[in-house]
Amino acid sequence: MNPLLEDLAWRGLIADTTDIDALSAALDEGPITMYVGFDPTAPSLHHGNLVQLITARRFQDAGHRVLGLVGGSTGLIGDPGGRTAERQLNPKELVAEWVQRLQRQVAQVLDFGGDNPATLVNNLDWTAPLSAIDFLRDIGKHFRVGKMIAKDAVSARLNSEAGISYTEFSYQILQAMDYLELYRRYGCTLQTGGSDQWGNLTAGVDLIRRVEGVGVHALAINLVTKADGTKFGKTAGGAIWLDKQMFSPYAFHQYWLGADDRDIEPWMKVFSLRPRAEIEDLLAQGHEAPQRRIPQRALADELTTLVHGADELAAADLAGRALFGRGELGELDPAALSAALTEAGTADIARVDGQLPTIAEVLRDTGLAKGLGDARRAISEGGAYVNNERVSDPEARLSEQQLLGDGLVVVRRGKRNVRGVRVTA
Repeated sequence: MNPLLEDLAWRGLIADTTDIDALSAALDEGPITMYVGFDPTAPSLHHGNLVQLITARRFQDAGHRVLGLVGGSTGLIGDPGGRTAERQLNPKELVAEWVQRLQRQVAQVLDFGGDNPATLVNNLDWTAPLSAIDFLRDIGKHFRVGKMIAKDAVSARLNSEAGISYTEFSYQILQAMDYLELYRRYGCTLQTGGSDQWGNLTAGVDLIRRVEGVGVHALAINLVTKADGTKFGKTAGGAIWLDKQMFSPYAFHQYWLGADDRDIEPWMKVFSLRPRAEIEDLLAQGHEAPQRRIPQRALADELTTLVHGADELAAADLAGRALFGRGELGELDPAALSAALTEAGTADIARVDGQLPTIAEVLRDTGLAKGLGDARRAISEGGAYVNNERVSDPEARLSEQQLLGDGLVVVRRGKRNVRGVRVTA
């Protein structure tokens, strides 16, 4: 088997292929052109899209040509897969804005420089000029309704109470047309996507065979799961978005840093661009000293750099260390501190008659103590900190000198329980 496919198999990524032996032979013969696509049905890509982007990057690093498609037209329709109800259609102007945002995120992960640059494409370029009559005559005639209905995503919706509109029913035709167009324009012979997209992937393969009389390939990538059975990528705030305004670099870094020991091996294989030997060494170190979280930190650092850049990693790492007493809070940029505390939890506490609250009141009001008695005991026992400084007086108040930028104060109980306080007038 081709070394790249062997590597993908070792990483647990391959869910299905149209013909793995034929694909292996094509990869052995020389560089091929492949594509992966994303629809702008939200203002940001998320963790699931990141799996697909990194897989495409593996092809690029192996010398193959990569097309990153952001669907300006398919984003106006929306894939029915996995949905139990009709998708609400977004305004064209909003979708166009989201296209630009997603393109920037794709460009962050794929390499658009060097000797083998990736290429951004937008399917609105070839669908917008196409008339409905030409679409039905040139593309629609190659699809059989019976086969379209048999697709898992479509059949599930047909049998549901909501049903499916012709708009979403036609999605697979549009995606298949993308593959045909990219084959004609760029010689593209491989499309990758999530395993839940298999019906759409094979629709494109079938269309190219019918229209051009040639065989091309589809490769479905396994969806990532968690060992405890909970949904991968779900946090208290929702999905792990790649947009830093929707999910801060600090929260992004902390998510991977907090990976369960049972999850870190499959996640390292799926998300890390490191070679196999390096991953195995990191995992071995993790088994020997799990408390040090060596593979978790390696993955958190790598992905934060890939998605957000080295500067954001440095700020997120500094914030994490400072919040838990391993760095200077005063060195943090106020925006980084605010983002970190937002994830940790922040309470607004007002002055009363011009006075700042007592530290015991702060512990109570942030949920770090069950009541004032519990808070005073924590302080007396040496388990309470303000801005990483241990507090010993159970009657002490916050001081003006302890207020950081934007009136923030960091309070901690024990080693890991951190909250932020924003003192208001």
